[in-house]
Amino acid sequence: MEENDKNLKPKLASEAVNVIENVAGTYPGYRRAHARGYVYEGVFTPNGKASPLTVASHLQEEAVPVIIRFSNSSPIPSHPDAISPVKGMAVKFQLPNGEVSDLITVTIPLFFAKTPEAFVDIAGFFKSAKEGFPNLKELAKILLKYPESKASLQMLKEMRSPASFSTCQYYSIHAFYFINAEGKRQAIKYEWVPDAGLSMLAKKEVAEHSAEYLNEEMEERLKQGPVGFKLNIQIGGENDPADDPTKAWSEDKQVITVGHLEISNKLEDAEDHLLFDPTNIPEGIECSEDPILHFRHSAYAVSYDRRINNK
Repeated sequence: MEENDKNLKPKLASEAVNVIENVAGTYPGYRRAHARGYVYEGVFTPNGKASPLTVASHLQEEAVPVIIRFSNSSPIPSHPDAISPVKGMAVKFQLPNGEVSDLITVTIPLFFAKTPEAFVDIAGFFKSAKEGFPNLKELAKILLKYPESKASLQMLKEMRSPASFSTCQYYSIHAFYFINAEGKRQAIKYEWVPDAGLSMLAKKEVAEHSAEYLNEEMEERLKQGPVGFKLNIQIGGENDPADDPTKAWSEDKQVITVGHLEISNKLEDAEDHLLFDPTNIPEGIECSEDPILHFRHSAYAVSYDRRINNK
């Protein structure tokens, strides 16, 4: 049975990427999701407040260099920024020991599927969707079969396009475990909170912006100085599920600010070799039991292989 499970994972990962291609088309050389993005560099400075919870080296007190990729969620690289309201923020921490660790976040706190099989099935409903959202008939079918998807899809339907990559709040969706020096585990989720505050476009403003207005806006903003984000962790309680990205944690959860990110400038021609993997984590952090989190490792590997081979 275990051997069958091992064989199933890469097969299901390929199937998931195939479904995305069937829905959106194939664009050689691009990621199969979050196809168009922009890469920046900066510095992350921890404040030491995570130290009692984890021995992870980049969350102690020493500042580390980082690479940041902001992106559209659309698998279609030509989609205008305003069409796909969900944005991504992937951060690669350069650890003191020479290794790297990735933190991948998006502007919606919940996911629409809690298993890889559900993801593949639900993605198929988007085949005739316009602007990345299923029509009412397809949506009814999704909710009938997967009622746990309702919260995420409702959020997605109500989202507006951001005024800037720097005025969004980004969420890890998945839970992780922090491991401290005594070996104690604590479930947490991450969130990036913008120094500039939250700002979204009104519907009437969307048409006034260019297809790549977010890239243009960031270039102008960085001319005025660095862009910053606070890194918060949400502390999971006894009743907060660490294995289901479709369910929200309790509203009274404890939130701790553990550091600050400062983005200094854009990196040109940095896209080809970059791979961000949410399971790429250092000593002091462990993946939760969330099956979608573990599945992303395999699916990203498939997408990366096709991208670098220009398929």
